[in-house]
Amino acid sequence: MERERAIVVAVARPDALAEVQRSVDELVELLDTAGVDVVDIVVQKRRKIDPAYYIGKGKAKEIAELARQLDVDAVVFDARLSPKHVRNLSSIIPVKVLDRVDVILDIFAQHAGSAEAKIQVELAQLQHRLARLRVDPGALSRLGGGIGTRGPGETKLEIDRRRIQARINHLKKKLKKVEKVRQQKTKQQRYFFRVALVGYTSAGKSTLMNRLTKSRFKESPRLFTTLDTFTRAAWIKGATVLISDTVGFISNLPTELVAAFRSTLMVANEADLLLVVVDVSKPDFERDIEVVERTLRRIGAGNKPKVYVFNKIDLLPSRYMLERLKDRYAGEEVVFVSAKTGEGIEDLKEKIYEYYVRWKEQPAPTG
Repeated sequence: MERERAIVVAVARPDALAEVQRSVDELVELLDTAGVDVVDIVVQKRRKIDPAYYIGKGKAKEIAELARQLDVDAVVFDARLSPKHVRNLSSIIPVKVLDRVDVILDIFAQHAGSAEAKIQVELAQLQHRLARLRVDPGALSRLGGGIGTRGPGETKLEIDRRRIQARINHLKKKLKKVEKVRQQKTKQQRYFFRVALVGYTSAGKSTLMNRLTKSRFKESPRLFTTLDTFTRAAWIKGATVLISDTVGFISNLPTELVAAFRSTLMVANEADLLLVVVDVSKPDFERDIEVVERTLRRIGAGNKPKVYVFNKIDLLPSRYMLERLKDRYAGEEVVFVSAKTGEGIEDLKEKIYEYYVRWKEQPAPTG
């Protein structure tokens, strides 16, 4: 299938250029995962967002002309646009106007495998589209095909608000049934020590899951490879431990996705220990940690026992840098590993076993 072409647009305050650049780089990576090539990037420096056009009407006209010249399929804003912004920008820009949320939802739609994930993604998509439709009845008809239109709900783009709301209610009921099944499984699992892998998307959670449980889950450098929660047993120093992989977090994770994936994310709430997997080879990995911490608080798992797994040490430029990081985080609950090569995995197992022993000393669950 032919890849689409897009222009990325961002707004940066003069004091936040570096932060915006990181966010734009991530959006470019997201678009690549979604099957879109970025042919140009426009960063506008301004102190305040324009209430009507986000970037101002004059700049919107410039981008409209650029879109014609470069023959792109979409203009993607590195932000969450309001319905009003989308309506006004679409009246000037001759191609699809999308935002960061549209891109993330599109990727989730492409990767949804299980029945539960498909329900969750369609629910998030419809909630997002309904918000647009309330302000602009023609918003959906302008989307056409490709990015921003894919997923389980794609054939329903032209249905009216009433039918969208009815579909949302139907999906919520289906999701409740799925949640009941998940709760039954959780009851069965509570007699075991439960570990959940959490972390920024593409931190290496699936590779670590395979290493600890000797499984063969799909591994990929692309973002959001894992949407479903998988649980497998691991045997650590004679103890049976249940380990669950979870969907990756990302900066500005859409509210619709947090709500729709609540049952999946509850795995983190139910765990006895969280392994926060961090790609320590990234120069700004501490920013990823902040995003993960924020998301954990958002879903009510902020106070869970945590071990930070600093992964991908094989990609660090030098062993000296690794030693410096170890000195810097001495005394913290941090283990340095390479899930790919296996280095440090025995140290991680030792740390998991320490928490298992403490858990074992607690009174057994009743009821």
